[in-house]
Amino acid sequence: MEQAAAGRISRRWVLHIDMDAFFASVEQLTRPTLRGRPVLVGGTGGRGVVAGASYEARVFGARSAMPMHQAKRLVGVTAVVVPPRGAVYGVVSGRVFEALRSRIPVLETLSFDEAFGEPEDLAGADADRVYEFCAELRALVRERTGLVASVGAGSGKQLAKIASGLAKPDGIRVVAPGEQQSLLAGLPVRKLWGIGPVAEGRLRSVGIETVGAFAALPESEAVSLLGGSVGAALHRLARGIDDRPVAERAEAKQISAENTYETDIVTLAQLRPAIETMAAAAHARLGKDGRAARTVVLKLRKSDMSVVTRSFTLPYATTDLATLTTAAQRSAIDPAELGPIRLVGVGFGGLSTVRQESLFPELDRSPVDDALDPQWESSELAEPAAPAVEPSPSARLWYPGMDVSHPDYGHGWVQGAGHGVVTVRFETSSTGPGPARTFSADDISLSRADPLGSLH
Repeated sequence: MEQAAAGRISRRWVLHIDMDAFFASVEQLTRPTLRGRPVLVGGTGGRGVVAGASYEARVFGARSAMPMHQAKRLVGVTAVVVPPRGAVYGVVSGRVFEALRSRIPVLETLSFDEAFGEPEDLAGADADRVYEFCAELRALVRERTGLVASVGAGSGKQLAKIASGLAKPDGIRVVAPGEQQSLLAGLPVRKLWGIGPVAEGRLRSVGIETVGAFAALPESEAVSLLGGSVGAALHRLARGIDDRPVAERAEAKQISAENTYETDIVTLAQLRPAIETMAAAAHARLGKDGRAARTVVLKLRKSDMSVVTRSFTLPYATTDLATLTTAAQRSAIDPAELGPIRLVGVGFGGLSTVRQESLFPELDRSPVDDALDPQWESSELAEPAAPAVEPSPSARLWYPGMDVSHPDYGHGWVQGAGHGVVTVRFETSSTGPGPARTFSADDISLSRADPLGSLH
């Protein structure tokens, strides 16, 4: 009996708090008509990517990072597509973390919607007490923000993150010390933090497909397969040994993604899609970070291992994928002139929580030409562009998802526009589902609004 009780007690408990379908859930919170509907958040253009999908959309197979056209095809005519509203997500994220910090003073935030915590008052507690704490935490987040969090708990970060994944959606999963080995043993090796496609391929090549099989290897063999410090660290995680501390995260100065190619890139036609892929990967991380970027850095490692970097600075901070990708493409150097390239990386710098969108975005997204004079990074960043001026009514463009305001009906969002009319749903997070009204596209009583108005 005492042994069974001991298997439910841990000297430390790490929690991983992960908001459920965060971007889509915020849209459903602030636009009540969308509750219960399959919502896709992301770009709507030809190269649009899904930034977030509600659980109602996920049942059809839609998911984050999927091309929007594919997600819309999977969900069908019931899909509701809205553009991302980073400012709103940032405010709601702040409220979530403020609620969490009232119970867990030290949080290691990973993105807009997830964080680690190690509550001091859970040290030495049993699994039942941890479950109660997690339930209290979820109730607090729901009360303060109206959103749902899933929580996982374990003896370290690795187990806590695995547990929160098992808890989703809208749940709690506490992994007691007595069950952690059996849980880890049956998981695919890819579930281990730090095991990517390359490492997975190396392990598969010797018949290792589960975490348990990897843990059973001698450490020396793990090191031989995956490299010195990395192989040893991953082998420790596979055995459930994870002493990494929970600490406040230092704010990154640059967000990037890079890839080494098995075959050297030798033509510009090969380089272009490589840049596009790395820009998209870095953009996904930028979306989770919650900031916008002004500087785009292209990194090229040649076959002789020398590195060339070029950067392009925009006159404003943005999260627009097409704009950032075009800036990266402008920095491209033809391998015929530079030499064979083995690594391509794209990084975003000049990170800011303030977004000033371009006055002429169509120029920023144009093909690589002289639409904008390149500002190669050599000194201080350029000053931001002046704030956009509200265009005349006849020139205004309305698009689905845009926040608008009317003197009589208050805050709303555009449900549809075209053929000289615009339909607006007037509602916010506090109103419940609101009425839809149709206006002439040049109605002067309708104006663009601050997206944060939808939180009131």
